[in-house]
Amino acid sequence: MRTHVGTTAARRKFWGWGLEGTQATDAEVRELAQRLHDRFGIQSSGPVDAPKLSDITLRDPRVVVPATLAGFCSVDKHDRAEHTLGKSMRDFVIGLERRYDTPPDFVAFPCKEADVVAVLDWANDNNVAVIPFGGGSSVADGIDPGGVGDDYAGVVSLDLRQLNQVLDLDRDSRSALIQTGVLGPALEDQLRPHGLSMRFYMQAFEFSSLGGWIATRAAGHFANLHTQIDDYVQGLRVVTPRGAVQTRRLPSDGAGVSADRLFIGSEGTLGVITEAWMRLQDRPKHRASASFRFRDFEAAWKATRAVAQSGLWPANCRLLNPVEAAFSGAGDGKVSILIVAFESADHPMDAWMARGNEIVLSYGGVVSDASGDGQKAGEADRWRDFFIRGPYLKEAYARLGIIRETFETACTWRDWPEFHAGVVEATQKAVDAECGRGTVACRLTHVYPDGPAPYYTVLAPARRGAELQQWAAIKEAASEAVLRLGGTITHHHAVGRYHRPWYDQQRPDLFAEALGAAKQALDPAGILNPGVLIDPNPRE
Repeated sequence: MRTHVGTTAARRKFWGWGLEGTQATDAEVRELAQRLHDRFGIQSSGPVDAPKLSDITLRDPRVVVPATLAGFCSVDKHDRAEHTLGKSMRDFVIGLERRYDTPPDFVAFPCKEADVVAVLDWANDNNVAVIPFGGGSSVADGIDPGGVGDDYAGVVSLDLRQLNQVLDLDRDSRSALIQTGVLGPALEDQLRPHGLSMRFYMQAFEFSSLGGWIATRAAGHFANLHTQIDDYVQGLRVVTPRGAVQTRRLPSDGAGVSADRLFIGSEGTLGVITEAWMRLQDRPKHRASASFRFRDFEAAWKATRAVAQSGLWPANCRLLNPVEAAFSGAGDGKVSILIVAFESADHPMDAWMARGNEIVLSYGGVVSDASGDGQKAGEADRWRDFFIRGPYLKEAYARLGIIRETFETACTWRDWPEFHAGVVEATQKAVDAECGRGTVACRLTHVYPDGPAPYYTVLAPARRGAELQQWAAIKEAASEAVLRLGGTITHHHAVGRYHRPWYDQQRPDLFAEALGAAKQALDPAGILNPGVLIDPNPRE
């Protein structure tokens, strides 16, 4: 039996973000605590020590790995611990408390599609739940064995990291057939020699997989024309307990309901996506960007809307409110900052940037940094560095006893002013009630011609031992406001089990029945990721 996934490369951490040895340094944690105190008056109660593997105890596996699967499965302690928790604040707090109470019974690392089929066949026959595991970056309780319940003999975490190759590349069509276990950096490394890129980046890019992007309907940050992963998918291959589904690879298709769309966003509940034909782009050669300051947030978002509706299609159009800008070090807490960037593989972007400048300046924006090919913009770079480092700092907030958590949504431009005011009011009221003080920041991570996708960050002092209850109350207040005011419960963080109460309210009842019928057809025993997105079918 495979005892661990070990290679000569560093392992991913079982708690926290990244590889072993990449945690936030003690100096970085202290600096973060000082910054929170100086800028927001938030006092930390830490730091406490991060958990060591020797600190935790895992229950014994409840099912034995069968001989037919032993060659690619592991009961190694590190492997099981790594696949126990996701990457939300809840997961970090539970990990700090050394509560790894519901690990998978074993972890499967298939090396070929036949291994995936073998796992599903065995699990189907033995009443074992299977959780597809991409990069493990879920913040929606989408990969945690603890949510499966007691109706199953055991739980297997199905980790596709060995299925990580570009299998075929069509340069004429700018597309590639890719195994879905590949992580973002490895995918770009394989495409780079061909002058191609997906240009699909998100904060979890480093430790998220192509299959995870597709299964959770992820949204990339180098996209305001093609944003959701839906826009990149040409065709899929999906292994279900009933057999494989292979969709036809096409640039567009009007033949009835799209089979691809059934599986995009299915979050591992209908099948395991093993291969995907994905649309690519030529790697950009020309870039131009600028950042603008606004004293008035309303003028800032109106300028952002005008850019989104201009047809210029910037690669990046991101608005930080004063609190968000100050926290990232990009602003002074008095101004909002709008970052606009263009890129192309074909032509210089000066004309696009010039028109973008005209639009933003007409709303009262003031240019603070600008760049062209080969130059950098200071505020944009400070924000980018903070954004990339963000996942590594999440463990630091937990160690400090600070609630730092986010929620994101989308709404129409017509609803936006009332929506934003109502969501901030409800969230701030809950923060004050639960924590005594704290702040709610906002940025627009994606903007569309018909509406923005606001991303809210809550910063507040926590009470040790009560962090999860405090955040649950804040999250409930925010989520109820989001739905009441017309937004979606998630723009790109997936539903998982975490957002189920509000997703169940958001989706139409007849659609829920139709989705349940699809589940029954593809996974009649209900073994695939039970409780995520929809409930498993009643068992005989």
